[in-house]
Amino acid sequence: MRERKSINEILYATMPTPKEIRGLKNIDSLTAAEHDLLAVALGAPARQVMLRAEEIGPRTGWKDGYLSVEHGFCPPDYSESPAALANSPGRIWSDLCERMPGCVARGKIRESIAALPLIEGTEDVIPDQALWAAVVALGMLCSIYRYEDKNDGHEGVTTGTTRWKPNVEMGDDLCEELIGIPRCIALPYWQVSRRIGRAIPHLTFFDQASLNMKIKDPNSKYPYVGRFDNMEMRWPVFGERTEMAFQKGCAETSASFQHGPDAIAACQEHVMNRNVEGLLRELIRLKEILERMPNAFHSINTNPNSGENYVPGHQWIRWGKFSAPLSRRCPASSGLQFPPFLVMDAFLGRRKYDSFLGREGLHLRAWLPSNLRAFIAAVEYHYSIPEFVKQSGDPRLMGVLDGIIEAYTGERGFMGTHRYKVFGILEIASKTGRTETNGLSGAPDSNARPWEETHRQFSESMKERLEPFRGTIDIEPNEMRGTFAECRYRSRILSRSFVDSDPNRSVAMVTMDLHNTGITFQPGDRLAIMPLNSWAEIAKVAAALGLAEYLDHPITLNKSWQRFARHLGEVRHTEAPQLTVKDILRRGHLAPITKDLALKVHDMLRASSTTVLQVLATPEWPVRGSLGDLLQAAVADTAPHIWDKAFDLSTGDFAWLAELIPVEVPRTYSISNYNADELLPSTVDLTISRAEYNLCSTFAGEGNKVVCAGVGSGFLNPFPNSGEELIETDDDVLIGVSRPLNFQLPIERAAPCAYFAGGSGIAPFRSFWQARFASRSSSSGRDVLFLGVQSREKFCYEEELRGYVEAGVMEVHLAFSRDERGLVYDRRMRDLVEKEMPPRYIDALIVEQAGVVAELVMSKKQGGLGGYLYVCGSVAVFDSVMNGIRKAIYNHCSSSMEVAEQILNKAFAERRFMLDVFMTPKPLPCNVPTIPLSQLARNTGHRPGGRMWIAVHGNVYDMTDFVPMHPGGTIIIQSNAGVDCSKTFDNLAHTNNPEVASLLTKYYVGPLTPKPDFHGSQELSSMYDLWAAYLRTTVETLVSHRFEAFELLGTSTSLEANGVDVWSRSEGTPSLNIGGVRIFYDYQSRLLQSGFTALFGPKLQELVLKLSFCLADATAGVDARLPDVLGVVARAQMCPDAVAAQHEISLVGEFVCDRSSHVRFAERGILNYAARSVELDIEMLEDMREEACHGMDAFDAIAADMAAGGAGQKNHAAVLAAFLLQILERMAKRLEIFYAKLARLKVYQPELEVNPARARWNLVRTKVRDGSFFLLTQEAVLGAEARRRGKGDVVDFDSVLNRVQASLRSNTNRANIPKLTAPDPATATLNSVHLTRGAPDSEQLSTNALAAHGNNAALRAMSNFLDANRRAIRRLSKVPPLTFEQLAAQFEGSTTVQRPPTPPSSTSDADSVSNTGGPRAATSLEKMLAAAAMNTTGARPLNMRRNTVAAGTRGRSRSPSVFSNHHTAGMNANHAHAHSMSMSMGAGGLGIRSPPTPPLDATAAVAALMSKLNRAGESTMLPKGNWAAFPEFIAEFCNLAENCSMDAVTKVRLLREKVSKPLRTALINVIDRPAANDFAKWTELFSKIATNIESDNSVNKLARGANNNQNGGGGRDPDAMVIDAVRVKGPNSAGKHLPHEDLEYRLKNGLCLNCKQMYC
Repeated sequence: MRERKSINEILYATMPTPKEIRGLKNIDSLTAAEHDLLAVALGAPARQVMLRAEEIGPRTGWKDGYLSVEHGFCPPDYSESPAALANSPGRIWSDLCERMPGCVARGKIRESIAALPLIEGTEDVIPDQALWAAVVALGMLCSIYRYEDKNDGHEGVTTGTTRWKPNVEMGDDLCEELIGIPRCIALPYWQVSRRIGRAIPHLTFFDQASLNMKIKDPNSKYPYVGRFDNMEMRWPVFGERTEMAFQKGCAETSASFQHGPDAIAACQEHVMNRNVEGLLRELIRLKEILERMPNAFHSINTNPNSGENYVPGHQWIRWGKFSAPLSRRCPASSGLQFPPFLVMDAFLGRRKYDSFLGREGLHLRAWLPSNLRAFIAAVEYHYSIPEFVKQSGDPRLMGVLDGIIEAYTGERGFMGTHRYKVFGILEIASKTGRTETNGLSGAPDSNARPWEETHRQFSESMKERLEPFRGTIDIEPNEMRGTFAECRYRSRILSRSFVDSDPNRSVAMVTMDLHNTGITFQPGDRLAIMPLNSWAEIAKVAAALGLAEYLDHPITLNKSWQRFARHLGEVRHTEAPQLTVKDILRRGHLAPITKDLALKVHDMLRASSTTVLQVLATPEWPVRGSLGDLLQAAVADTAPHIWDKAFDLSTGDFAWLAELIPVEVPRTYSISNYNADELLPSTVDLTISRAEYNLCSTFAGEGNKVVCAGVGSGFLNPFPNSGEELIETDDDVLIGVSRPLNFQLPIERAAPCAYFAGGSGIAPFRSFWQARFASRSSSSGRDVLFLGVQSREKFCYEEELRGYVEAGVMEVHLAFSRDERGLVYDRRMRDLVEKEMPPRYIDALIVEQAGVVAELVMSKKQGGLGGYLYVCGSVAVFDSVMNGIRKAIYNHCSSSMEVAEQILNKAFAERRFMLDVFMTPKPLPCNVPTIPLSQLARNTGHRPGGRMWIAVHGNVYDMTDFVPMHPGGTIIIQSNAGVDCSKTFDNLAHTNNPEVASLLTKYYVGPLTPKPDFHGSQELSSMYDLWAAYLRTTVETLVSHRFEAFELLGTSTSLEANGVDVWSRSEGTPSLNIGGVRIFYDYQSRLLQSGFTALFGPKLQELVLKLSFCLADATAGVDARLPDVLGVVARAQMCPDAVAAQHEISLVGEFVCDRSSHVRFAERGILNYAARSVELDIEMLEDMREEACHGMDAFDAIAADMAAGGAGQKNHAAVLAAFLLQILERMAKRLEIFYAKLARLKVYQPELEVNPARARWNLVRTKVRDGSFFLLTQEAVLGAEARRRGKGDVVDFDSVLNRVQASLRSNTNRANIPKLTAPDPATATLNSVHLTRGAPDSEQLSTNALAAHGNNAALRAMSNFLDANRRAIRRLSKVPPLTFEQLAAQFEGSTTVQRPPTPPSSTSDADSVSNTGGPRAATSLEKMLAAAAMNTTGARPLNMRRNTVAAGTRGRSRSPSVFSNHHTAGMNANHAHAHSMSMSMGAGGLGIRSPPTPPLDATAAVAALMSKLNRAGESTMLPKGNWAAFPEFIAEFCNLAENCSMDAVTKVRLLREKVSKPLRTALINVIDRPAANDFAKWTELFSKIATNIESDNSVNKLARGANNNQNGGGGRDPDAMVIDAVRVKGPNSAGKHLPHEDLEYRLKNGLCLNCKQMYC
């Protein structure tokens, strides 16, 4: 018989050459068509593909991909391929992979790779059996080489440009992916990739995860082999716990689907044979597999106490960067490559792939191994299971298939769980350095924040999967959770049974019918039920509204009721029914009375009902009563004509009823039974405790006690002998099954379990012990029940529990809180023995059994049993149980309560402690003080002992104590501390979760202070929104940096007992880990490169622009003195201290790839420098937050003054703007202080090292080798330090405006740089969406995704603001309205003025290089204006803007020599109060002195400003700083160069020609000159020279300036750097070739002579 070939040998016999690949536009065309794959793989069904793969795979090394009956898509033997590689010449690759973590930690990985010999990957060298191991090893070596090459300590702050490159041959000629990679690994990687069918080499997600694992025990197969605890990572890259936990978690996610392919193939076979029963069994099997898969996500835990499962989001960034594609075109290493995603899409018949992730999935599917592609194609194109199920009409098949849909793509299923897991991790990553995912989802230029955008894209993908079965979905999937959408089955109540001896049947067992529903469930699952309102409540509403005769009348529905009608039709498998009045009353929300419901009635009755007003005045919500009670009382005190108009029955259109009554929400109850013998359960048992409450006195009357039952529990377990006791059979009861992922039995049957329950909290544990007993064996674990009830009569399931105790399979410990007849467990007798004892609660019972409880809580590593503990009950029971467990641990095995708390937190983190807390949310009080935004912002909990507050939907909660217990990990709460996280709360589907609502009431602090009422002032309202957003930015920046900061400090907060040591190498190696150095370098670089870009970037500019505009506009044309906030920031970022700090962090970058091992001589210095600098970072961010909080408080003071009848709205806005600008100036000054403090820190501190003498000698040796040591012999020319800027310097509005415009222009220029962006979804090819991924990003460290998104939004807002206020801004401009003739004369060669007029402050941020605090030289425009005003040139004087204020007070004078005689006291009131305020604050108030002064008191400051605003004041002009001409010259030169479109070489040449003689002379002594085309470096060099000259000669310049002033200012210094804007040659010289009419039009309208725009 002829031997079969592999698919790759047939379809990829000839692969395209590198040249052919290079010309392709769509790389997906390199893969074989799926129909060709099917033909080679023996076609359909999928079983044939699987059998062929099993036959050929072992012989060919599974080069077509792993596919087998028993192991699915997983390797049958995880060690086979690595063993084959180890026995081949390719062993050198696997050996290096084993050494990789150590090499990376030493910074030697690139040298180690470059030193490898060339071993080719051809068949005669590398056997087929070693192919997959070779692909993984070489792919990881190539990826780590590329990662290290990009992140070698030069990607952040750096002072050098030379990067190390090995002197070896590269693989540039092979393909784009291997450019810059040594040929010793590039060539074999190219060869082995083509042997497995990959035309271009790339590393896939399952290469790194699934194929990079080794199994500890191959015989441990339940429920699948590749479990987290049964795997080890074979070749880790960094060797960190984070990396290994993340990769093992991803591998387990794929391995959990191990038996899925066999189940799907079996389903196809049964469809072929039309075997309904066989198909039913396999569908149930597939459903169980899918329901188990989300558990794999829990192996990736974001709780620091979770041990080896801990994956901090900020450390995940590094792995994301490592796994970036090798080129822009190759497939991304995305989670969508996992086969379970793609095969289930094919199984369910997904039709639409229009979303971003949909196209991504199709693209990645084309690059799967051939066997997997053939299997997926066989499932998709042949024998569709959903179509067969639909045609069969079998309700069981339809129900099970619906369960499969929910288990895979539902909100609580696999996709939903994955979506929420990604949300939490990506939020932290986006805030701490990750710019985007490998698949480009959540790019920072999107409208939403990055993680929210990714969340939305997941949502779109989920809706595409649901569409074939649910139709078009017009809401987000998270909005379905907790609504009727989760109830997709029909049922009815079969019986209600007593479970105890209580005659009132406060607890009952309710049995529901599941016949022909197709429902399956597991222990711990919950049943969601849509309750029906009682007929008594319906009668109240119908009687009050007069609807008794219209119960069957159809209703016009709103959108929510229309969705419910469609849903009801889907459940019944019919068209959407027409809902009637009875349906609305029976299925709508009637109780309790919510605030929205009461307000609707109030509005409909036009505030005429006294009863409704009394209800609205209640001190707590919701109100204990029903809509029927409210209407019954309101109808008696409302005028009939108002009532009839509100509830109009005459038209026959009862649309108002659907608007009044919303759709009821389902209630969830724990399932209380489990039967392993039934394939499909016929019934389900619920243990229902009837919730009872006393009717509100407004309805019951004073002194009367009316007991009512809750809606859900009253429907299921009504009062005995009541009218509701009769079981209804007519109405469908909608039900659904949900699986709480955080409340399930352990997979390991031998694990001991302890159950803690109070009252009806025993409900889920009945299913637990039934399931454990059904699977019991000799190795089964211990089961212990701790139950607290009121009395013996309320002891539920007593007979059943006694049977388990007698069988010796369970221990039961009881506590009766109101009964002295106790029951004690007797281990020897195996019985519950009666014993008289005082009443006690469950916490006393737990303390009594402290030894047992403590051993169960402690993990095995701590010497305990590592048991699983479950708590079910009300919040009060939860508190009692937790207190008892803490005391038990303290009494038995800990020295303090803090240690006991850590032991308990570790159990939560390891997911061995699970909660099912239930309670109807208690009413929240409304009369407590509100919490201001500033107080919320101060409680971020980032310091030990601090409290952690969050705000959700207008309420503030203290989550400090709950954070360690949070099932989703700690970081998702910590990352939202101190801010309003309502949007995140909604995105995570907590809004409709009653369990979450119950827990929140326990941690309630008070209501959040609402936005103040500014009495219609839109200006104040917009200022409030802008400042609140900036406050949020300060808080989020502080909170996000805490994750890395405390990790780098080597400390942990009180919430993180077990931090990660990033500085030490693995396995206790004493040397410093270069990975820690890299983390610190990246962290600090992101701060220093852009000066805290989120705080001092476009967001700050937007604030300054709008506040300055408000203050300037309030003066009605008289210029206000504005703090030079942007100038202070610019100077701080370019001051010598900042340069020194950046130089120091660049030294740290040199250690990242430390080829000479110099790091060993500075280990302690680096640690000390990192600790101290990170502490300064946090202190700086805390100061920024505090300043922003003071500004936030000022809004309340303004609102209070307005409410008290203070000054007008314009004055209030001006006062507030002035105060906020002072706050911003203090923030800017704090940045100066920060750099000054940071500059004092040094990396090289030999006295700290173990061998100080050796460290000093290494420093000298390094200086000698690089030549810097011999610079000491040269004459010192430069080096004088720049002086500080004057304290009181101010600017005018034009200065602010020009800085903002410069920022917008620079942003536009960056946007115009050719770079790859996300393609248009409508026109994108399948692989074009990946073109951005591999593009080099020079700003990847300077800005994280959150900051980038915020900065982009701020830039757009500023641009829109300028456009919207164009006319007002033009009015406020100080450029005089020159005539055409006057300006034309200047252009025609005036000897006095040599450039066209520009705004007085049109300087760039570069003007901050040199400022000595004294008078500054005048610009050419000021000289022109001065000459024109004094008529010294004989020309006609210019027309000056008319104003009652003296000319010398208009803005900051650019030339004291000209305007010195005009410094009068005619300043306006705003100027006076702002100046006096700033002067009264003093130097300390401005934040320029250490230690910092006490913060500004917002109320007092605003009051002072208001008093000064209302009385005229006099003041003198603030002294101006002495400023060298160079910054003005550079600003003018740059504007000119931009207008003339000069190239870089021309700009440098002209710059060197135009600078003054002293600068050219000083240039002679400069050794290292920039390149001839590096204009930025030349500007920086001249700036430093000018700074030094200015410092050395300041006295002489002042004297010379005074002489010039006495001479009238008409002359100019022969060295003055003033350029002629019209005589510089260039293709676009301003106005040079314009027609006379066009030139006149542009000048008269204030338009640019080049672009004809007003704001150029």
